[in-house]
Amino acid sequence: MGRSLNGKELGKGISQRKDGSYMARYVDKYGVRKSLYASTINEIRLKLKAAQFEEENRTVKYCNVTLTKWFDTWIDVYKKNAVRAGTKAGYINVFEKHIKPYLGAYELSEIKASDVRKLINLLESNGLGFATQNRVKIMLTDMFDKALMDDLIGKNPAKGVRVKNQEEFERRVLTKEEQITFFDCSKGTYFDNLFVVAVNTGMRIGEICALTWDDINLKEKKISVTKTLSYRKLEGDDKRSFHLGPPKTKASIREIPISPKCEVALKKQFILRNNIMSHRRSKPIEGLENVLFVSRIGRPLCDQTIIDGIDKIINEINYSRDEAELFQRISPHCFRHTFATRCFEAGIPPKTVQHLLGHASLDMTMNLYTHVMDEKKDEAVIALNDYYFDIEQQKETVIEDDFKRAVLDTRKVVSFG
Repeated sequence: MGRSLNGKELGKGISQRKDGSYMARYVDKYGVRKSLYASTINEIRLKLKAAQFEEENRTVKYCNVTLTKWFDTWIDVYKKNAVRAGTKAGYINVFEKHIKPYLGAYELSEIKASDVRKLINLLESNGLGFATQNRVKIMLTDMFDKALMDDLIGKNPAKGVRVKNQEEFERRVLTKEEQITFFDCSKGTYFDNLFVVAVNTGMRIGEICALTWDDINLKEKKISVTKTLSYRKLEGDDKRSFHLGPPKTKASIREIPISPKCEVALKKQFILRNNIMSHRRSKPIEGLENVLFVSRIGRPLCDQTIIDGIDKIINEINYSRDEAELFQRISPHCFRHTFATRCFEAGIPPKTVQHLLGHASLDMTMNLYTHVMDEKKDEAVIALNDYYFDIEQQKETVIEDDFKRAVLDTRKVVSFG
């Protein structure tokens, strides 16, 4: 409920501005938030009621256009100069294979949310993964949005239909291209130092949030991991609060080398943290005054704050991207998996990776990154084949040299005989 300047409730969506005028907000049928303004409370209420009535009673043309016909219009009008040729071809392929056989003959006005849900369920039962299901959902959402703009339908049946990601969200790894894109966009943002440390050390987010400057040894280029910070409600707590404790396992107590990029980020964070803590508005928590990574008011960081920071970067990346090329959401733990994957790609021994990650056993490390190890196996077989080829080449060279020497010795015998 909105309130006036003196705290009086004004009604849902209505508020009073500092200059005494009133503002009302509502969401139109396209999902766009709109604002209305008036000098009196009665006027703003009338304006809001009229706008809501118009939205509810907006006339929709009788539409006998099938989804297939509308797809042709959508691709020619809305995607013609907006996407690359490869992306356009991808849209056509997805529609022809996964949408047209099931919904193509339906008229736009006939298609309901349950029809879209049934299609997604069918794709899943046919063994198609999250990526395909999500691509279909994204395309349908945009196609129906454009039909809404032309007043061909009254609402978008694809909105609100969720696609369940059966693949583990926490296991997502940034590709090399995604890593470059993310950190190019992240430069200069408030959490950039934390992101850089995370992807260059493989530390758990709780371990990073628990770091103090005493844990950083720049002379020996090492970080000591001895504790973790969590934000939750434990037995005896009245509400969620910060708890400092030991790492996840005994193996998690470890030392991690500091790379040059990580060192720069740590030094920048040290300066940033000191500036924040010296400000009069800082509100550190007793016992956690020395943590290195803090909020803008000097408090420790929790997972949700970091997730919000990641989402802002991804929203910025996606702002100018087409729906089919959106940067997929990631969790803070993604940086840890990305670090481990880069280690394996660089040829670092699994036992070393296990120690860097703080895993209790080598099996745990190997099971988590079997996909990377399978790729390394293929590379190993190719390298072995190349090695054997070199041996064969050397063998042939030796035989050829021996033959030449034998011929030369024979000529010498004949000439001196």
